[in-house]
Amino acid sequence: MPDTRRHRGPHPEDADLFAPAVWPTLRAAVADLSWLLSRGYAENSALKLVGDRFQLTERQRISVMRSTCSDQALRRRDEARVPAERLADERLDIDGFNVLTTVEAALAGGVILGGRDGCYRDMASMHGSYRHVDETEPALILIGDVLHEFRPAECCWYLDRPVSNSGRLRARLQRLAAERRWPWQVELAPDVDSVLAASPHIVATADSVILDHCRRWFNLAREVVSRRRPQAVIVGLGP
Repeated sequence: MPDTRRHRGPHPEDADLFAPAVWPTLRAAVADLSWLLSRGYAENSALKLVGDRFQLTERQRISVMRSTCSDQALRRRDEARVPAERLADERLDIDGFNVLTTVEAALAGGVILGGRDGCYRDMASMHGSYRHVDETEPALILIGDVLHEFRPAECCWYLDRPVSNSGRLRARLQRLAAERRWPWQVELAPDVDSVLAASPHIVATADSVILDHCRRWFNLAREVVSRRRPQAVIVGLGP
């Protein structure tokens, strides 16, 4: 069956699964999982242990996993984080799908997770394909407007070449940049994670693999959502 979704909005059960009354349980689960990961427990087995203890649904387990990091990872991410005022005249490498889908979800009323490391993450899962939704263009414009305020010298968007429609999104990004005179370039890469993890520049991402290896990173999705979509559905699962 073809994907005909026009929005990256909430799952039908999210109003119940992520109701404010459930937040203390989810936060406790994040704290317990972080404790286990900090002591070397395997991720999958630790998540099962915590999920079973708190009787979490599959979707709640995903949210807990995406919001969790070990104490060691948290310290490293805090040390490598770059504030917005440090972006001026720097090059920013952007994890394209990672940043874009979070802003799209925020615009569509989807659940946005506030993780232990302070990052905003969405609950979407692309599974190798990306579909343009009604929020795509507005999200790109919001991201561009916020970046313009920060005055980076250059922004390089990286998109995963194997993901379907990455070429179309590149064309859209290039068109917007030309129309608005934004200093953007767009690259398709076979493995964006490895490229950004090794980048000498500031990286905009909330991807845990990249965050744990890159030299410097910027919390772009959170900045855009908090500045331009304060009414977004934020489920804060950090401390």
